[in-house]
Amino acid sequence: MKIKVKLSLGIGLLFAMIALLTILSNVFIYRLAGDSENILTDNYNSVDYGRQMIISLSQGITNPEAQRNFKSNLTKQQTNITEIGERDMTEKLTLDFDSLYHSPSDSTLRQEVRKDITDIMLLNMQAIQRKSKVAKTTADSSILWVSFAGTLCFLIALTMLFNLPGSVGNPIKELTTSIKEIAAQNYSQRVHFENHNEFGELASAFNTMAEKLEEFKAGNLEKLMMEKKRIETLINNMNDPIIGVDENKRLLFMNNVAVKIAGLSNEDIIGKDVREIAIKNDLIKMLVQDLFDEGNSKTRSIPAPIKIYADNKESYFEKEIIPIQIIPTGEKEEKEIGNVILLQNITPYKELEFAKTSFIATISHELKTPISSIKMSLQLLENKQVGALNTEQRSLLESIEEDAERLLKITGELLNITQVESGIIQMNLMPAQAKEIVENAINANKLAAEQKQIKLKVAFADNLPKLLADSEKTTWVLTNLISNAIRYSYDHSVIDVDVVKEQGKIKFSVADSGQGIPPEYLDKIFDRYFRIPGTKREGTGLGLSISKEFIEAQGGTITVKSNFGEGSIFSITLNSSKENDDKVLP
Repeated sequence: MKIKVKLSLGIGLLFAMIALLTILSNVFIYRLAGDSENILTDNYNSVDYGRQMIISLSQGITNPEAQRNFKSNLTKQQTNITEIGERDMTEKLTLDFDSLYHSPSDSTLRQEVRKDITDIMLLNMQAIQRKSKVAKTTADSSILWVSFAGTLCFLIALTMLFNLPGSVGNPIKELTTSIKEIAAQNYSQRVHFENHNEFGELASAFNTMAEKLEEFKAGNLEKLMMEKKRIETLINNMNDPIIGVDENKRLLFMNNVAVKIAGLSNEDIIGKDVREIAIKNDLIKMLVQDLFDEGNSKTRSIPAPIKIYADNKESYFEKEIIPIQIIPTGEKEEKEIGNVILLQNITPYKELEFAKTSFIATISHELKTPISSIKMSLQLLENKQVGALNTEQRSLLESIEEDAERLLKITGELLNITQVESGIIQMNLMPAQAKEIVENAINANKLAAEQKQIKLKVAFADNLPKLLADSEKTTWVLTNLISNAIRYSYDHSVIDVDVVKEQGKIKFSVADSGQGIPPEYLDKIFDRYFRIPGTKREGTGLGLSISKEFIEAQGGTITVKSNFGEGSIFSITLNSSKENDDKVLP
């Protein structure tokens, strides 16, 4: 039997039994309601009328009120004739009452009227008993039929409960298990259903599909092996080291370059847990350590190059970890299946960088000596003992002195940038007083501020702790920030230098009232060699970049806030000295 037919018959039969049960219940309830209504409406009313007439008769027929009550109930009884013989009894009662009305003292007539009333009441009481038996019979029949129909519905529902879910669910469960086996590439899986229904047809189609997949797998194995060999050849012929790791952190492959620099053998490591390999090989340990860190959902790279000694020489590599994600067939969400570690050989670029840094450092160092000689000669020329200078000569000397000072500043910045580019920034972190650093920076810029009649307003918060910093480099940074503020501020303006404690750190702020920085250049202000278009071409564009490197090397931060046309605020935040956190400025 087809599943559709089975479900239709079962549900249809259950529906028919429920409908039959409903109809039977309504029929019997209607019959019971009719019997009850007959008893109450017909017979009970006649009994009540007789009772009221007996009461009136007892009060005396000569009583006007009793007469009216008797006549009223007699009239009601005359309109409520329901039983055989009740009409004759009612007519006799009417005649006897009429005779008693005219002869109220006649006791015989009174007794006759009472007897007539009693006969009517007795007739209706008998009818009530008879109809009650009929109602009871109807109720018993109702209970019997309704119970029968309800029991039948229960049995049908119970049969469907035990048989129908299993007949549908078990084949589905078996089929689902088989499909999972096919998904796991077990193409030898088959299903067998004895029923000649939809499930039987489905089983036949499933088995056909499994056979075709098995044939396809066997026919394409050679092709797949060829493609695998091709991919392995491509990976092995790449000049950069490549390492593949699956989702269980087992080594999938290493190309020849990676095997060579690691000093390993493919036969000994493929399929092994990388943690086992890392225990014996420091290079592998360094390369895979990021795989076990949290947040490996995005590509990560090591900022500093990795130095590897191989082939009797030092080489430099940049590491990049690429998570490999796929969407499995039939699914919607991505699943991570492993990671690929790429090592890019940057040795030539590193050598060029070393050469450039060495060249800049050498040139800068060599320039310092003649520049210092020029400055000393300028000082001698300015000495009046050498001889008086005219106005034009003094103007030329001032111009030469400004150029020499600028050259000296440029050479200093170039020497600093060589430290930054080489990645070797020498820091001497010591507990230091914020007040001393600010005073040194102010003194270095006092003359420039006086020339533009700019007021340097300094404010220190109370109970400032010492900070942990390189005093010399921090002073250089703060000097540079104040110098820039003076350069870009208007004459007769005010520059605020504030020092406060903020969240356990020391914060230096330099606020000017100059023209400010256009919003489109705020994110570039700390880039090397960057100068805001339209400004005076002074300096190298390295000052803020070097400042950022110096501050971050101390574990601090440097930020800028600016409203174009209103001025800028540069802020430096450095750590307080933990050893001297309880010490405050005097």
